[in-house]
Amino acid sequence: MQTTIRTSSSPAVGEDVQAAIGRLMADYAHALDDDDLESWPDFFTDDGSYRLTTRENVAAGLPVGIIHCEGRGMLRDRVAALRTANIFEPHCYTHVLGPSRIAVVGDGSWRVRSNFSVYRTFETGESRLYGVGKYLDIVHAQGDGPRLRERVVVLDSRCVDVLTVIPL
Repeated sequence: MQTTIRTSSSPAVGEDVQAAIGRLMADYAHALDDDDLESWPDFFTDDGSYRLTTRENVAAGLPVGIIHCEGRGMLRDRVAALRTANIFEPHCYTHVLGPSRIAVVGDGSWRVRSNFSVYRTFETGESRLYGVGKYLDIVHAQGDGPRLRERVVVLDSRCVDVLTVIPL
């Protein structure tokens, strides 16, 4: 028996889709947490976009974010820059993800919202809550599984570390 989730404005989303999107979200977080940044662009479609912004900017209708990348090429450039050009204190992330809310968009795509918190740990062993917010995604089905067509990372706080180099 297959269960489904229905939201007030979308058709049912089957268990297989929920599971595939859940794996995508978990694999994405684990890749970042494990410093496997070179695989980060592969979570996106070729034309996928990534934007990091704040809740305040979203509420004010301000389209410019803290980070904005269009296409896998820009995502790869971002990883290359942080590996070779950026200077920052070494640290790692640990993502904690909430359950995703999934709605059918059509054309093999889904609108997905997931809440997150990210902890940052420094080489000294000190850990701090780094960011809390939500992922607003458009996920698209591809032959090898779902990929992010669009990821908007919305931080609840407008106080953002200026050294945000590793994607969230």
